[in-house]
Amino acid sequence: MTKTNMARPAAGLGALKLSLLALVLSGTVGSALAMDISLIGLFPGKGAVLIIDGSPPKSIKPGQRSAEGIVLISAEKETAVIEVDGKKQTLRIGQHHRSDGNTASGNTVSLAADQRGHFIAAGTINDSGQLSMLVDTGASVVAIPEADAKRMGLDYKKGATASLNTANGVTQAWRIRLDSVRIGDVSVNGIDAVVIPEGKLPMALLGMTFLNRFELNRQGEAMTLRKRF
Repeated sequence: MTKTNMARPAAGLGALKLSLLALVLSGTVGSALAMDISLIGLFPGKGAVLIIDGSPPKSIKPGQRSAEGIVLISAEKETAVIEVDGKKQTLRIGQHHRSDGNTASGNTVSLAADQRGHFIAAGTINDSGQLSMLVDTGASVVAIPEADAKRMGLDYKKGATASLNTANGVTQAWRIRLDSVRIGDVSVNGIDAVVIPEGKLPMALLGMTFLNRFELNRQGEAMTLRKRF
């Protein structure tokens, strides 16, 4: 009788252990499914820089597997191919991927600082023209060098002229309104901008008419822009 009574709690304990194990396993799988991966840097043929679940940026070489189980298949000039849970996914700079196979919602972009600590974004203007843009919270508007505006076919000379204070002094500029500005997977419509005459601006500036739509968060050498509206 005593043996029978002792056996029942043991069985119950075994069932409890199995239940706990099931919970742990389900929690582990759930975490894997929720894993978020961001590509913030590329070294063509040599490696890529990833942010995984908000952790500090880490460099991965082709063929290398991260502690989270992500394998870098290849790194090209503009894209990287990763393998997660046996599935391959191609990412562009700033693009996010969730390991359950869903792509990012288009609300967040991640950038990596260059050697000087500056954040340079690959921008697309009006869904066609591409250019490098320096993230500048001190610039009140998006500013585009005249040479880039010509190359992208922007009809900027129909815009109103304005005097602007720049690092090189006061200069005349043309005010325009861009249909869209896209960084990574994030696109914002109706952006006020200025075109700066040639020789006055070495690189386009991603100013506050774009950045004020975002919540900016910097962690060391990485910056995340999360779209607010």
